Amino acid sequence: MRAIVQGRYGSVDDLSLSEVPRPDPAEDEVLVRVRAASVHPDVWHVVAGRPAVLRLMGSGVRRPRERVPGTDVAGVVESVGSAVTRFEPGDEVFGETIRGIQWRNGGAFAEYATAPEEGVALKPSGVSFEEAAAVPTAGLIALNNLPRRRVPFGSRVLVNGAAGGVGAIAVQLAKAYGGHVTGVDHASKLALVRSLGADRVIDYTSEDFTRSGEQWDLIFDVPGNHSFKAIRRALDPRGSYILIGHDAFGATGHRWLGSIPRVLGLVARSAVSPQLRGGSFASPDKRQLMGTLASLMQTGQLRVVIDRIFPLSQAPQALRHLMSGQPLGRVVVRIDD
Repeated sequence: MRAIVQGRYGSVDDLSLSEVPRPDPAEDEVLVRVRAASVHPDVWHVVAGRPAVLRLMGSGVRRPRERVPGTDVAGVVESVGSAVTRFEPGDEVFGETIRGIQWRNGGAFAEYATAPEEGVALKPSGVSFEEAAAVPTAGLIALNNLPRRRVPFGSRVLVNGAAGGVGAIAVQLAKAYGGHVTGVDHASKLALVRSLGADRVIDYTSEDFTRSGEQWDLIFDVPGNHSFKAIRRALDPRGSYILIGHDAFGATGHRWLGSIPRVLGLVARSAVSPQLRGGSFASPDKRQLMGTLASLMQTGQLRVVIDRIFPLSQAPQALRHLMSGQPLGRVVVRIDD
């Protein structure tokens, strides 16, 4: 089969289109004929091998164990393992190809990919393969960190980085829960944020929300570009803060550890700051979360805006486009027949 192959850590331009053996599903896996795969920051992290600690988190120390990048797929089930009970050949599905929360390549940038049954759901009718492929990783991150219990009806919610993959889903989740949502992003992306349902928008190039004098009940912070001291000015004393942490493709964060030191610092500080409590480090129940994402898409409460679709052979260009910060929506690789 055709696949994008990574031989070493480094530049996305080192990726190449090659012929590789088609994978065989394990007993608890499905083999998917891939129709589309999403391009997202975690793909870049594993291609670049940065932060370096990820190499100890499943990726491979000297070179990637899995040579084919990508983790999010949408396509048609080709075959199933002996223990699979929820899917059969011909089902249209979408999901994440990696297990748990490992930080590694998942083989999605290929004509065929395997995925654990628990990480796959039926693709909702009326949703394209490209739209479905853009949901799994970003959706799992957003939904796992923003469950309904964290957004009581009427809550004032601010999403910093509201136009990105995770932020755009967080905006829609908060609205679905009944929150009053303020989205923060670049001026060029505010129309997109409004279209996703945000009640208000803030252009971070002209206004610092941490100095506005306003406070929110919950701040969902994707880029993490403010200190917690600054964040507290904008946070209700009874509110809560959720940091996702985006290293801006290596421009921020520790070269070896990324955002991990900051996250651990906030965890330690939670002992004396109630605003930092309520999170969980438990492994997500992917089957349940994927089912919820599918349901939200089916009902129209979660939609995906596609910025640009690249053919498989142009996966490096797709990653470059993502890294530019210019996309107004998601970037997807399409695998044609």
